[in-house]
Amino acid sequence: MTERAPVSRKPRVSEKLSAIAESATLKVDAKAKALQAAGRPVISYAAGEPDFATPQFVVDAAAEALRDPANFRYTPAAGLPVLREAIAAKTFRDSGLEVAPSQVIVTNGGKQSVYQAFQAVVNPGDEVLLPAPYWTTYPEAIALADGVPVEVFAGADQEYKVTVDQLEAARTDKTTVLVFVSPSNPTGAVYTPDETKAIGEWALAHGIWVISDEIYQNLVYEGARAQSIVEAVPELAGQTILVNGVAKTYAMTGWRVGWMVGPADAIKVAGNLQSHLSSNVNNIAQRAALAALTGPQDEAEKMRQAFDRRRGLIVAELAKIPGVTVPNPLGAFYVYPDVTGLLGREWDGVRIETSLELADFILERAEVAVVPGEAFGPSGYLRLSYALGEDQLLEGVQRLQRLFA
Repeated sequence: MTERAPVSRKPRVSEKLSAIAESATLKVDAKAKALQAAGRPVISYAAGEPDFATPQFVVDAAAEALRDPANFRYTPAAGLPVLREAIAAKTFRDSGLEVAPSQVIVTNGGKQSVYQAFQAVVNPGDEVLLPAPYWTTYPEAIALADGVPVEVFAGADQEYKVTVDQLEAARTDKTTVLVFVSPSNPTGAVYTPDETKAIGEWALAHGIWVISDEIYQNLVYEGARAQSIVEAVPELAGQTILVNGVAKTYAMTGWRVGWMVGPADAIKVAGNLQSHLSSNVNNIAQRAALAALTGPQDEAEKMRQAFDRRRGLIVAELAKIPGVTVPNPLGAFYVYPDVTGLLGREWDGVRIETSLELADFILERAEVAVVPGEAFGPSGYLRLSYALGEDQLLEGVQRLQRLFA
């Protein structure tokens, strides 16, 4: 009788990658688009994507770049030298940090810079302090670097901003990195200069790396300024990586151009990684990004002003729903209402206990797509992007008003 070979228990695919969750925001957006394609009049607040066209002069720069055969070849993995120079100038202008172009890496969108930043400074078992609510990609990127995300939650009563005391309570001897985001996705919260300085000084005192996501820094309102943590505490520059990109300010999400800026040692290892991971970013897109950063800023300012008008509209209308608390967001293009007042109750014959259930109920009964708080931290919240036309924005919120009247 022939003996059977032992059954292999080795996993067929990577256990690390199998543990990574799909992006919740993209998942909700895809579901909304599928329903729209099926003919349902769904209004989606899910995607963090400006609804404006990329400024024409940026498109023209890309068209011109297509006529230059040099752009059809490999270029330096870290980015076109002229674009790295422009990013260094933008970093000094908006973040108050003077850096050499050699401290810049151009990446395939902001997500790649976030991924590489964690890869550059996190070792297995390192703890990363992650203020919550957080962008859904951060904990997954930390896990891919074999780090351990440690959530530090701040609710609506704190305008979703963590304090030094909270960070200190979460710090251990394994704490290596702090994630700092202002303005915030998903909340739109902007830390004041004093709050930013206090957190920066705390990180400096404890030798903690800071990964600061500044992609929304130019989208602020009511006279607020998103001061960079390295401007608030210049001595922190030696242990800070800034990540940024053209996607949000210039309506260039599909162009996929981001960057990371940091100390030479971190940039060197991240550059080595990128040389194997993706090589250079599409040269045509890099030329477009160069035009965006160095060209007239009028169109970007018009978009910011439009976002500001929409912000006022959606905050005022959401506040009319009983049981909904809406902190006033001073940046980005999101509102993050506290909806705990709608939970634990029965609506239209359905008992709703979580914001995940609430989001599903809203999509089914009101044909409005929102992202539940579970995607960003604790249940009890919804994220709505106001990067859509004012008529649709108003209609969607009015559907919610009728649903929860």
